[in-house]
Amino acid sequence: MFPELNNLLSTAPDRTEQGKLTLLCDAKTDGSFLVHHFLSFYLKANCKVCFVALVQSFSHYNIVGQKLGVSLTAARERGQLVFLEGLKSSVDILFHAQDKEPHPLQFLRDARAGNLQSLYEFVQDTLTPADSGDTPWKYPVLLVDNLSVLLSLGVGAVAVLDFMQYCRATVCRKLKGNVVALVHDNNDADDEENDTLLNGLSHQSHLILRAEGLATGFCKDVHGQLSILWRKLSQTTAQRDRSLTYQYKIQDKNVSFFAKGMSPAVL
Repeated sequence: MFPELNNLLSTAPDRTEQGKLTLLCDAKTDGSFLVHHFLSFYLKANCKVCFVALVQSFSHYNIVGQKLGVSLTAARERGQLVFLEGLKSSVDILFHAQDKEPHPLQFLRDARAGNLQSLYEFVQDTLTPADSGDTPWKYPVLLVDNLSVLLSLGVGAVAVLDFMQYCRATVCRKLKGNVVALVHDNNDADDEENDTLLNGLSHQSHLILRAEGLATGFCKDVHGQLSILWRKLSQTTAQRDRSLTYQYKIQDKNVSFFAKGMSPAVL
């Protein structure tokens, strides 16, 4: 995890909120550093994590995780991390069609593409504690990288929003855990499905982090801009949404943040 980002969010592994949906967006840049941050953060917070990884392999996340001080291999072996590797699973499903065993990515095999019930049931079974109620983990967390991939695989935005609604109801409300999901922000592209997904999740989210490239183009000392929006979803409070914007530079094992125009290279 990145300590400077924790400071901006006023949080730490031993001081976390529960029952929240966090939306990660990336526009004209790679927002995967946000996924790596929250993955390592919740593992260090001793949470049970279900990671639906639709973009990269387990080895990729594990290599980055080791740089951030966590071992995904060790977390998986002790039962803290359940990792669904979408790349490998999709190949198995598409090229082993004769296998009729239920699979979380069943929609790839189903001619009626768009039914994410099997994926939801996988999340539910993974994060619901045993009947005894005894668990060594603080609370459950669902992490998805990247919801926009589901749209590329033929799933409709409404179906993805339904899936997330069920996950929120189970993980956030029933189990008092958290949900974190990354979505591409194609604000310059004519993509109605992605816009529907992004807008729908934005209205449901308690925290929105949006990473975007610089309007001026590439810069070796400033890699992008991060907007943070804290949303007040309750209608019973007079508090308003609060937002902050910072620029950032990605380093080998860390990400540094600074106010606009305050890059060390500029000063």
